This record gives sequence, structure tokens and C-alpha cells, in this order.
Amino acid sequence: MEESHLLKHPGVKKKIVHGGQGPLPHFPSGTKLVFHFQTLLSNSERTVIDDSRKNKHPTEIFVGKMFKMEVWEVLLTSMRLGEVAEFWCDAIVGEPLSYERESWLMEKDEKMQAAPSLHLQGNALVRQGRYAQAAEKYREAVLLLRTVQSRVRPWGLAGEILVTPLVLNYCQCKLELGEYYEVIEHTSELIDKHKGCVKAYYKRAKAYAAVWSEREARRDLLTVAELDGTLARLVQKELRLLSERMREKYRDDRERYRNILEERTTGEEEEDEGGDPNELSQCPRQEAKSLPAREEGQRDVLQAAAVTEEHHSCPERYSEAIYVPVE
Repeated sequence: MEESHLLKHPGVKKKIVHGGQGPLPHFPSGTKLVFHFQTLLSNSERTVIDDSRKNKHPTEIFVGKMFKMEVWEVLLTSMRLGEVAEFWCDAIVGEPLSYERESWLMEKDEKMQAAPSLHLQGNALVRQGRYAQAAEKYREAVLLLRTVQSRVRPWGLAGEILVTPLVLNYCQCKLELGEYYEVIEHTSELIDKHKGCVKAYYKRAKAYAAVWSEREARRDLLTVAELDGTLARLVQKELRLLSERMREKYRDDRERYRNILEERTTGEEEEDEGGDPNELSQCPRQEAKSLPAREEGQRDVLQAAAVTEEHHSCPERYSEAIYVPVE
């Protein structure tokens, strides 16, 4: 049996019991991993405290997703298809009823009871403005519920009713923390499962607006109004704010690009003045410069409109460019 330490993860030791097939696979984000496991105490009796085969269904996790038991991802992505391995993991065990211990040891009913407690802790932290800590509590609660979900079939609507508010609260914390793309990712997952989730559309619209994705933000806001007519006034307010922010952004962009072009034009004129005066001056048409890279997530397109200077000594030379947003 081959024994080794996972060097990138201190405290984790691996022993291969049965070799797998082929090379180590690549596990891109979203890869579904299906596996059986036993959890044993590191004592002389090697006491089994959890066994997935007793539940008749293998356990499933998805690589790189928000609500995962991180240690499983570390262990499983070190394995080949069909491999059987043993792992020793150092752990810090808190008080007998602490969450760290329960995540490994408690039964299904205990996990279901622990999730609402974490939910309340997260709410209390939000009221204190401690959004990062609150997001972690919500994440832990969903982790527990997803762990139960992976071993209970069917999960059903009742289980999703518990998970959805936690994910929405998590996303609200991430909005407050400015982590907009994470909000977009997780609200999109909610919308894929629940097409009528108004709060998911609204939070995603706010995140899209924050990253200048005007079209997507407008689409989600209009969907909110369609799903819940009582929110029409709120939607109109958000649409006005979005339009004002985008107009301000376009003005800033035009000014910034105008300054860039003026700097380039000034530098070219200085080069021309230093040329040979006896050499015949030529003024070929200047090609439009490509725009600098836009901020990630921005969807608006800028169109360059060249404006000639009437009294310039070389009439075909562009002396100014104005960048106009295209709706």
C-alpha cells in the first residue's frame, strides 16, 4: 500500500488501499463526484461512526460549489476512478455540542435542527453589520442541509424551502461585501430551480447593475415586476437609479477616452515637429484606435466617431475622437 502526505494540505495523510484506473482526472468546477465512505475514530477499535452504505445510496458532492464540505473535496480530488483509499485528517474538536464536531458525528435529525440555529446566528450578525461572519453562518447551515440532501431521497420541496432563504441571505451579505459575481452565480442557480423566486431575481438585478450589466439588470427588474405587481414602484425606482448610474458611467467613459486620445495626438504632433523640414509631408488617413479593455462584466459598447478639425493644416488628419455609447 502506498502511503503519502498531501503536501498542499497539512494534517492530511493518505494511504492507497486499492489503485484506481488511469491518470489522475481533471476536476473542473461543477464536476459531480459520487462515492461511498466510512468515518472511523482513530482508536484501537477503529470505531465506525458513519457509513454511507447504510443509507443505500452513495454520497454526492459538486467540485467548486459554494456549499460543500471542504475536506471531502480535498480527499476526493486526490483519487483516481475506482480507487480505494484511507485518509487521516487532523481535526480540532470543540465542545461536545459544537458545530465542528456535529458536522461529522451528528445524525440527520440533529443536522436538521442545527441549521435553524445557524440561521438565527447569521441574522443576529447581520443586525450588527458583520456581513462576512453572517455569510459564513448561512453557508454552514446550507452545508448541513446539503449533506442531508445528498443522503436522503427524495429531498422534496420541504427541504428546498429550508435551503432557499439561507442562500438568499448569503447572497445579500455578499452584495453588502461587494462580491457581485458570486451573487450572480448563486442567484442564477436558485432561479434555475425556482423560476418564480422574486427575491433571487431582485438580488441578481442589483448585482448586475453593480458590474454595469445594464441589459441583464433591466431584464431581471422587469421580471420582478411581472412576478409581483406590488413591487412595481420599487422596480421603477431601481430602473431610474440604473439609468442615472449608466449615464454617469458613459460621461466618465467619454471623458477618459477623450483624454487618452488627446495625449496620443499631442505625442504624434511632437514627433512630426521633429521631422525633416525638406521632406514632403504626407497625411494618410489615421485608422481608429482600438478601445482599451473595458471592466469585466460591462456590456455596453462604445462607438468611436472621428471629428475632423476644419482649419487643421492637414484636413485628413483626425484631431479628436468622441466615444458614443450604443444602446
